[in-house]
Amino acid sequence: MIGKYLSPYALLSISGLIAASDQIVKWLVQQSMAYGESVSVTPFFSWVHVWNTGAAFSLFANGGGWQRYFLIGIAVVVSILLIKLVLENRHKGEAIAYSLILGGAMGNLIDRIFRGYVVDSFDVYWRAWHWPAFNVADIAIVLGVLLFVSSSLLRERTNTNVETDWSD
Repeated sequence: MIGKYLSPYALLSISGLIAASDQIVKWLVQQSMAYGESVSVTPFFSWVHVWNTGAAFSLFANGGGWQRYFLIGIAVVVSILLIKLVLENRHKGEAIAYSLILGGAMGNLIDRIFRGYVVDSFDVYWRAWHWPAFNVADIAIVLGVLLFVSSSLLRERTNTNVETDWSD
């Protein structure tokens, strides 16, 4: 559709491209770098090859194995919900946000199912302080959440400005 709505097929294609891009980058990292290797690119960014058996910021990483199935279950439920939301063809900004989050969730879900861990390859740091390593899927999830929040706030603001006080 043209206008403020997008085709669910286009939106699901965005998700698929994100998941595929994420998997390609992870494959390249695993093929070209030893586990734990780090290659400095700039004074604040390195390519790394690390694994995360936990969730964001390595939450549950030392869980002993149960966390893999728990996180797979959560990712499957969230992915099904996101597919449903995409198919409902919401407002453009909201739908694209769902697509980004879905693509990222699928990218990391594929890792958890087939590898048992998520491959991370981006390391951003300042001197000795390092942000937790992340990947393309994580970037898509964060961008999707930011787009969803900003789209929701913008729509709320637009709706508030449309409402006029006729009591004068």
